[in-house]
Amino acid sequence: MAKDFKINGRPVGPDHPPYVVAEMSGNHNGEIGRALALIDAAKAAGADAVKIQTYRADTITIDHDGPEFVIEKGLWAGRRLFELYEEAHTPWEWHEELFAHARGIGITLFSAPFDPTAVDLLESLDCPAYKIASPEIVDIDLIERCARTGKPLIISTGMASFEEIEEAVAAARGAGATEILVLHCISGYPTPVDQANLATIPDLAARLDVAIGLSDHTMDTVVAEAAVAMGAVLVEKHFTLRRADGGVDSAFSLEPEELATLVRNLRAVFDARGKPNYRPTDAEKEMLAMRRSLYVVADVSAGGVLTEANIRSIRPANGLPPKHLKQVLGKRATRALKRGEPLAGDMIEGFSD
Repeated sequence: MAKDFKINGRPVGPDHPPYVVAEMSGNHNGEIGRALALIDAAKAAGADAVKIQTYRADTITIDHDGPEFVIEKGLWAGRRLFELYEEAHTPWEWHEELFAHARGIGITLFSAPFDPTAVDLLESLDCPAYKIASPEIVDIDLIERCARTGKPLIISTGMASFEEIEEAVAAARGAGATEILVLHCISGYPTPVDQANLATIPDLAARLDVAIGLSDHTMDTVVAEAAVAMGAVLVEKHFTLRRADGGVDSAFSLEPEELATLVRNLRAVFDARGKPNYRPTDAEKEMLAMRRSLYVVADVSAGGVLTEANIRSIRPANGLPPKHLKQVLGKRATRALKRGEPLAGDMIEGFSD
């Protein structure tokens, strides 16, 4: 299974800078002009991609007043599902213009489809990748439909057990997907930092043998930055033009300046992570001279005995390494030694390194 692949030509994987996805969701607030401005803002902030969601209220639920169709708690408490999705959805008639605009300014746009008709629409627009949203991880038919497109498939895992994640990945592979990325996700809106459980990222990578990323709903950027330090190769974060403008997801979304900061910080964290290294780096090499070594600190006559009074371990590092101090003490000098000379092996009778 490929851990490195490309989304619209941009390499994604452990050896590449983190792929940053700006999630528009319902933050267009029902205005196509705002949706286009969000794409522009994501591009200006340095994000790699914008993600939208492709559904209609009637493809994701039904118009019903039953208690199970009303959200009880959280950010959307009291909202009917149909009403919420009617407000939040990205109208299908916008899609062609949104994809064309993104291509025109040079940023990737892809989507999370929520039923097969959404996949059909997105395929007609040559959507470059697909995301399975966390609640849809149990919709095996949808996963298989997306997998059969041959496009990279991103699977979000909010609320899922490991067995459900494993089943979703197996279904995607069974349907032909070879480029799969799994997103660790906590479906809390917003997510408390102490519930982020970022230790799941390396655990999923070991268990599933796929690339792992993060879909982050915390209120800050520190969790996303820490996730990259722990190996996340993709970070998805909701964004808006201004939280004060309102909208279904605005409360836990980044503003453009914050998104730009996130992009910079994620790439800095990736650069800082580097690779295991146990040799001096280029930045350290000039400091090697500041190590300690053995020096003559008081004049010694030819044949004189080397003692703690005339030989010490000091900076800089031009003499024998300090580990030889006990070995040289008590031996005699082969010639006269001057204070300030670095001690070398040929100055010591019978010295063997």
